[in-house]
Amino acid sequence: MEWTDEGIVLGVRRHGESSAIVELLTRAHGRHLGLVRGGAGSRMRPLLQPGNSVSVVWRARLDEHLGTYAIEGLKLRAATLLGASHGVYGVTHLASIARLLPERDPHEEMFAMLEHSLDDFDDIGSAAVHVIHFELAMLAELGFGLALDNCAVTGETSDLIYVSPKSGGAVSRGAGEPWRDRLLRLPPFLRQGEVQGELTDEDLQDGFRLTGLFLLRHVLEPRGQGHSDARAGFINALTRQQAKAALPAP
Repeated sequence: MEWTDEGIVLGVRRHGESSAIVELLTRAHGRHLGLVRGGAGSRMRPLLQPGNSVSVVWRARLDEHLGTYAIEGLKLRAATLLGASHGVYGVTHLASIARLLPERDPHEEMFAMLEHSLDDFDDIGSAAVHVIHFELAMLAELGFGLALDNCAVTGETSDLIYVSPKSGGAVSRGAGEPWRDRLLRLPPFLRQGEVQGELTDEDLQDGFRLTGLFLLRHVLEPRGQGHSDARAGFINALTRQQAKAALPAP
């Protein structure tokens, strides 16, 4: 058995004295593991960092075997990503979310979305938007997508500013006003077809609150899991950056 593909490194663990088992999210073969001989050595270590894009050839005698990877670098983002706290936490969290996908099950759209997210991770605000969109897409990919296109009460497609914490459906301003204290806020950057204005700190925090609730309820808790420490670390880094930006100039 043999195939060639592109992949993004999700994680690495040492195997024996010099080898490593590498976990990739590949474009056409999904989340896939393989043994890299010499992967624990100093030559391969910089290549096998989470967030890096690589070209791989996977070989095994039978399809169900672990198999081996021959790996070459394509885009080595790790040095940049790991140079800032939000990058460290962000790539670790995105990798943990990608691990929710079934092994060896192709998810090309999620691969493309992860790749695009990591390419636009320098600014913490942009990174936060990408993380929220990735979490939202993961909910849909796993069968728990939120219905944000029209109001769950009236069917309206405009002025959708709330989300029901029970159904995950959007609610319009008029329909949701009597229950506004019980509803989640739908930030503008998640509203379908709406022209985006300036992104606020509140928008990002509301986005994380929204995706966090449904990920926990529908995906993580049924598996006996909770949110990763990396997710909390990323949000804390975002909060610190927001507080710093709000300080008056000296």
